[in-house]
Amino acid sequence: MTQNSPLLVLPPSLSRTVAALPDKDRNRLDDTITRLHTVNGRLWDTEDRVRGALLSAAQVADCKREIDQLNAERNLLAERADEVLGSLADAGRADAPLHTETLASVVDRLSVLTLRIWHSERAATRDELARRRIPALHGQRAELGAALDALVSDVVTGRRRLPVPARFKLYGRDGAAPAEIKPSRRLRQVLAFGGLSECGKSTSAEFVQRTCGAQRFKIVFLLRQAAHRESLADPYALSPRRQAELLLGELNRFADAHVDTELFTIESVHDDASIAELKRLMGDALQILYLDVSFAVRVERSGTPAQAVAAKDEIKMSRGAHQVAALADHVIDNTGSIAALRARLRRIAAPPTSTALRAATPYGLGLPAAVASATADFTDAVRAYGPGVRLAALTGSPGEGSWIAGWSDLDLLVIAEHEAIGRVHEALAQYRRALGGAAALGPTLVTLGELTARRLTPRLAFVLHQLQQGSPVLHAAPGLELPTISRGELAFAAVRELPQVILTMRRLRADAGPTALRQLYKHLVLACRLLLREHNQWESGPDRILAAASRMPGLTALSAPSLAEISSAWRDGEAGLVLKPVTVAVDQLLTWYAVQLAA
Repeated sequence: MTQNSPLLVLPPSLSRTVAALPDKDRNRLDDTITRLHTVNGRLWDTEDRVRGALLSAAQVADCKREIDQLNAERNLLAERADEVLGSLADAGRADAPLHTETLASVVDRLSVLTLRIWHSERAATRDELARRRIPALHGQRAELGAALDALVSDVVTGRRRLPVPARFKLYGRDGAAPAEIKPSRRLRQVLAFGGLSECGKSTSAEFVQRTCGAQRFKIVFLLRQAAHRESLADPYALSPRRQAELLLGELNRFADAHVDTELFTIESVHDDASIAELKRLMGDALQILYLDVSFAVRVERSGTPAQAVAAKDEIKMSRGAHQVAALADHVIDNTGSIAALRARLRRIAAPPTSTALRAATPYGLGLPAAVASATADFTDAVRAYGPGVRLAALTGSPGEGSWIAGWSDLDLLVIAEHEAIGRVHEALAQYRRALGGAAALGPTLVTLGELTARRLTPRLAFVLHQLQQGSPVLHAAPGLELPTISRGELAFAAVRELPQVILTMRRLRADAGPTALRQLYKHLVLACRLLLREHNQWESGPDRILAAASRMPGLTALSAPSLAEISSAWRDGEAGLVLKPVTVAVDQLLTWYAVQLAA
């Protein structure tokens, strides 16, 4: 119950008996009886409302529907309580006298009597009859508590049997017992944003929508849709449980109709009771986020007078908005930078997961002995740094098994804590000295926080995807969690990366001397690889990539020589021999690309 409602106190014998139950059963019973008492309080309030003020016919109908719904919930909770309380009975006395009602039925009557006393005491100041009834009501509660204690004693010792607890109440549901609505299997994840005025709820939901592809809903919209569907005049007059059922029903309908949508957001959570009921219905599929910001900061950010913010706060707090913090799965301090907020949101919306990474030694990557030895020394060095370095891997051609001495670089990914970066620099310097002129080293250093916040370049996202697909790593810390990168994300990343690659390729083409051959060819392959991703084609290896790109609609076969021919000419100092066909292939692709985007 709320702070303005009475507590339900169980009689001593029942309390002691319940305390002896296993933790799981005791906690389940405590929660069920608390909810039963809460529902009884709401039933009382709703019945008062329909008997009191002058209501329209539609409002009376809504109240009657709510009373039916609350009664259905009341009976369901009583049955659940009896599932636990029934375990107290001694099953060995089949000939014991049968009691007329279950233990939960008596607890339910005790709840109603507690409410009657509470309301009578408040009416006593203006109603003499109510005042005279109070001693008798207290006497009735004492007698009922004693009778319940005696019944518990008789049931536990087998002197009395309890009836079957099923009640089979219908309450207008076409002859069916009230069924609890469940989340659709397609409703995978819902983020609910709560907080007081000007705390950043809408900004946060918009960010998740834009960056994570979430479907964004306003709670008021969902309730109005549900009310229209079920001919309800005022869904806010319904019980929190029923509001939660209406919200879940609308979310289920949308999820079932849009099977590719995996993430939903709802805002703004201003009612702690209804969101608590929705959490009970959805479990971990619903994540409640409460944005916590001081009043002074909210006033400053809003650009409005403090009185205006305070007035909006007062309305929200009257509905329980501030109490959502106690229910939240994530309480987010939003007084810091927007970068910190967005990092937290990305981790919640797309949490990192453990990934089974394939480890390999440098000697198993097809590297020359000197390169493999220098790489092994570097791996030993960063491994010795402990948890400060989380992962080291050679990416690109070494992972694909196509590294060519004198042509390929050593593209290195290191994931390390920021505090360990300085030591990694030292290890990289030693790595370069050990390599000598055998290979050029291209390191990428990134912190784990950057990755889990998904501050990723398209190329880094592709590297993570390749690691998750089995590309080997040199070192990975135990329990390492990385963001999961889907092919769909890479296809969208290709759209963002391709323009820069095309611009760079044009710049290289404008100065296409022999020294530009290597970079020009690599950008040609990269551009083709990105175009293929947009067409959901996933090739590896330059020769296969160029061959697949040549089959794209409207693009004639690219004239570039094979990688073996180009790399051999480069190593032998004869880049001029293959430069012409490479530039012809670049011109083919650039012309085709311009035509595609000209319409």
